[in-house]
Amino acid sequence: MGKKNSGLPVKRLLIANRGEIAVRIIRSCRELGIETVAVYSTADKDSLHVRLADQAVCIGPPSPSQSYLVTGNLLMAARHSGAEAIHPGVGFLSENAGFARLVRDEGFIFIGPDPDVIELLGDKVKARDTAGRFGLPVTPGTKEAVSDTAAAVEAAKEIGFPVIIKAAAGGGGRGMRIVWKAEDMAENLAIAGREAESNFADGRVFIERYLENPRHVELQIIADGGGNVVVLGERDCTVQRNHQKLIEESPSPVVDKAMRRRMSEGAVGMFRELQYRGAGTIEFLVEGKNFYFMEVNARVQVEHPVSELVTGTDIIRQQILACTAGRMETDPGAVRMEGWAVECRINALGPGTVSRLDVPGGPGTRFDSFLYTGCKVSSHYDSMVAKLIVHDSGRERALDRMGRALGELVIEGIKTNREEQRLIIGEKVFRSGIFGTSYYESIAGYLRSLC
Repeated sequence: MGKKNSGLPVKRLLIANRGEIAVRIIRSCRELGIETVAVYSTADKDSLHVRLADQAVCIGPPSPSQSYLVTGNLLMAARHSGAEAIHPGVGFLSENAGFARLVRDEGFIFIGPDPDVIELLGDKVKARDTAGRFGLPVTPGTKEAVSDTAAAVEAAKEIGFPVIIKAAAGGGGRGMRIVWKAEDMAENLAIAGREAESNFADGRVFIERYLENPRHVELQIIADGGGNVVVLGERDCTVQRNHQKLIEESPSPVVDKAMRRRMSEGAVGMFRELQYRGAGTIEFLVEGKNFYFMEVNARVQVEHPVSELVTGTDIIRQQILACTAGRMETDPGAVRMEGWAVECRINALGPGTVSRLDVPGGPGTRFDSFLYTGCKVSSHYDSMVAKLIVHDSGRERALDRMGRALGELVIEGIKTNREEQRLIIGEKVFRSGIFGTSYYESIAGYLRSLC
């Protein structure tokens, strides 16, 4: 196990997740002296997180609906293993207020905010209203969910076309449709509602103005639930494919000190009022000198490593301390952003077995993954299999370092997007730092011709 538990009220923690994020949590727990319990489906029985954890419990067949999403199985595993806390990780049940409530009701510590806070922030309509109360500008939109076509058209005319229909209870591009003119509203409203119901068991949607080519910028927050809120700078997540992030960097090329201060002041006020506990992210759309609140993710984000590298903070460690001991080691007044960090998501383009893995090394280079030679990549789960992260003194040097690291990375046996990421890192518009969320679509043909 290594070092002893340093006075924490938790000696054993169950990770209600899999893959890279489970491995990441295990590493921070080990340094804190907390034993870990992995859960796994039959497809993941040989996964790296199972190998690294102190205990492992099988919770069902490969399908998430029969394993990682079955709350009864997760709670039974926690009781059987003697765990005192449950970390939800990323995805699956990480922002499910019902699960968080069950965890608390069963006497476990939930590594995340209170269920009522998750519920409030998970409802995008309510979250927009809350953000507005703390001076954070929101994109013009409906104050309530809409379902009637006539009302939707009337609202869209008042907001101004184009508009975007969004699921009130979800994200990730699901339940989201862009509408350019009134006659297209009925069809898109119906499709968005069906997608929202299918993916989030909540068919409510709302409408807001569609910003055609903004930047996607987010603030990393950690808070102790007692009013202490720390902002660990911003991340730029503008490079996206079908609303799925591909490359993240910190700081953002378009955020200056004045904008960062305005974003941070509103975010701190909001999180303090909510008595937020743990890690969270507040997302904005940036257009010129203006920024607009988009949503809050009440959990740790996939892209948290870039914030860790520029601030020297172990975000998972601070999240666990905040939720189990009500304290953090990070002083709000002592946070400094130093250098530049970039992360590339490495996605599998299909299932298979890894026959060779060469991991990049050298200064300022980090590889977060669950891969190893002989590892089987399943088709049942998210396609992201690794994150390659680099840090250097400035953006140009960090991008050069990322190009070098991507060139060193070898994954054989499965197809990945490594080459596409390498091409983007060297592409002139990306290198300029001047682009918006339509950037990937603008170069997709170029990428296809070279990959």
